[in-house]
Amino acid sequence: MQILLLGSGGREHAFAWKLGQSPNCTHLYIAPGNAGTRQFGTNVDLAVNDFANIKKFVLDYGITMVIVGPEEPLVLGIYDYFAADPLCANVAVIGPSAQGAQLEGSKAFAKQFMSRHDIPTAAYREFTATTLAEGIVYLASCATPIVLKADGLAAGKGVVILDTIAAAQHELTEMLGGKFGAASAKVVIEAFLTGIEFSVFAISDGKNYQILPVAKDYKRIGEGDTGLNTGGMGAVSPPPFVDAALMQKVRDRIIAPTIKGLIQENIIYKGFIFFGLINVNSEPFVIEYNCRMGDPETEVVLPRLKNDLLDLCKHLHAGSLDTVTIQKDTRTAAAVMLVAGGYPESYEKGKIITGWAEMQDCLVFQAGTADLDGQIVTNGGRVLAITSLADDYRAAVRNALQNAGRINYEGKYYRTDIGFDL
Repeated sequence: MQILLLGSGGREHAFAWKLGQSPNCTHLYIAPGNAGTRQFGTNVDLAVNDFANIKKFVLDYGITMVIVGPEEPLVLGIYDYFAADPLCANVAVIGPSAQGAQLEGSKAFAKQFMSRHDIPTAAYREFTATTLAEGIVYLASCATPIVLKADGLAAGKGVVILDTIAAAQHELTEMLGGKFGAASAKVVIEAFLTGIEFSVFAISDGKNYQILPVAKDYKRIGEGDTGLNTGGMGAVSPPPFVDAALMQKVRDRIIAPTIKGLIQENIIYKGFIFFGLINVNSEPFVIEYNCRMGDPETEVVLPRLKNDLLDLCKHLHAGSLDTVTIQKDTRTAAAVMLVAGGYPESYEKGKIITGWAEMQDCLVFQAGTADLDGQIVTNGGRVLAITSLADDYRAAVRNALQNAGRINYEGKYYRTDIGFDL
């Protein structure tokens, strides 16, 4: 099969690494890819939202499957774009329809969906600029801390947790005033849930689903989960507190009702579903949905997945995931993310990365990298994910950290406490 993978981050490097192991992958193209993805295929200079040129490439190169890594092209409707065109309607697009992607594209849509299908989540209200005054009054009645979420996609920066009512009222005013552009034209205010977060990933063919390895990621820039939110500073799979009893509740109360709800509402969903969950006194609640795999969770989930990923995607397209058994490596995977100095705020690019030859017993997934005259340089805020597998999470984290120390570039930063709360 000729495969086109869309995206350019660590998630896509992990996808390319896994897809490259399939005997059925004749050739893999990655658009636009990074300096790491080229090890497993051909990088193509295509923007992930340029549907017209993606379609032209698909037709010109006989692509039979398009695997969509990031959320934006899914929210913008790449699945629907291909399905509506007779020339490429038979191409398997791995990802939900635009309506299905609204589970991530609109926090309000997701909350309303969960309410309709009795899926456990935090209590909430939603407000727009025209109801700002009502929102200010509502916040005065809320317990702190208070969670404010931009309704739309905000590059991982649209969720704010405030410790005082005054700060929440100011933030609501700023968000509805355009702080995150169109993404915060509507804001969801949520009750704060106290517990420990984890991520569950499912793959669905529209009627059947399978659960992939479970993970936990670490979003804050600072040690002990402090400071600004990021795209993710590391991950562990599986988190030891997610036992069989908790997972049974997740299946029965969250995953199955979500799939059933999508079917009942005639929403086409053929792709990955990320359930961002929180364990509150052994009871799971949904914090958020994502319409794709997470990053850096993918960098610990796929190394533990023993199945042929391309084979899973073929079953997804054929509607036969019920015939599949997910096989997992029993070891723990841990990933430590190396980022650019200054991230998640302003940072510099183009810093030469060295130390590759010193890496031992680990996987290195490149995220924000580029090839500059034969040298690999930094090209993003999150630069590399160092993944290690071991018999327990402590050993996995320890090895990942040792290898993180062997990589060098100007401004390198990483957290040394991934897994600290497990």
